[in-house]
Amino acid sequence: MDERERYEQGMRIRRDVLGNEHVDRARAAQSEIDVDFQDLITRYAWGEIWARPGLSRHMRSLLTIGLMVAMNRGDELKLHLQAAANNGVTLEEIREVLLHCAVYCGVPAANSAFHAAKEVLSNLKASSELGE
Repeated sequence: MDERERYEQGMRIRRDVLGNEHVDRARAAQSEIDVDFQDLITRYAWGEIWARPGLSRHMRSLLTIGLMVAMNRGDELKLHLQAAANNGVTLEEIREVLLHCAVYCGVPAANSAFHAAKEVLSNLKASSELGE
């Protein structure tokens, strides 16, 4: 697969996972400072890693949520909590990941993550986008 094909595959997966609205907003906001970065994450994060067959998108969503908690990346955590619904992740699974993070990442990190999850998930639940 050449880089252009990887980019196209990455863009399809990125849109499937994050939604068209988010991707369109990110693309519209890019400038000369980050155009290469946007290309990089589309090709490698989405077109290479998320495209691999070894883990389902469902599992990748759960892993990414846990990693965002561990790294204290609140904005990315909210993004991936919202995106998780596109990959069939349930409220119960998110709760379990965040509880798991409390032990391995620390209570303050999990506390922040639960606050972010309540905010994001209440919106998703209201619109029936997240399974129970």
